[in-house]
Amino acid sequence: MTNVAMKPVAILGGGGHGRVVLAVLRAMSREVPGVIDPKESTALSADLRWIGADLRSIDPADCELALGVGSIDAGKRNARPRLFDEGKAAGFTFTSLRHPSAIVASDVKIGEGAQIMAGSVIQTGTLLGRNVIVNTSASVDHDCRIADHVHIAPGVVLSGGVIVEEGVHLGTGSIVIQAIRIGAGAMIAAGVIVTETVSAGARLRAQR
Repeated sequence: MTNVAMKPVAILGGGGHGRVVLAVLRAMSREVPGVIDPKESTALSADLRWIGADLRSIDPADCELALGVGSIDAGKRNARPRLFDEGKAAGFTFTSLRHPSAIVASDVKIGEGAQIMAGSVIQTGTLLGRNVIVNTSASVDHDCRIADHVHIAPGVVLSGGVIVEEGVHLGTGSIVIQAIRIGAGAMIAAGVIVTETVSAGARLRAQR
């Protein structure tokens, strides 16, 4: 399918991650009609219009969505799963993003709404679930299994055969050695080296 036949992509959420999403969409030559955000003052770019405050502002027959909200802020709940589910319930399709500079093996399976950012590398046999972020310059080696709503932050390194369950946040520059399983909802702080199984909901902080 060529880009000519593709629907425009509206960005849902206008924060800093939304600006990165906009850059990827434009690098992919996708048409971006605007941003949906509760704040009318949101402006990801001088030439990008505010569409409205919620999903009712646009018809799913007219466009797809790209989620412009990042992962967990300090002390706050991750809004990405909820926003993704609301978009699906409203009848939208979420566009999967792949920056032209990313290196992705031909057999990698990419779920709906997954976002593969600039400079990232994803090796053979890997599966990315829905609404996953593989952020700037992250490296995912062979045969990893990444479940829905996972955020792999900039500079993360996953060795081969790593299993990351739903809703995990892997902080900037963290490293996971081969064949490790990280349980659902776990949060790995920036710079942590993971050498053993992580239980669901665990919080791993860097050693001081």
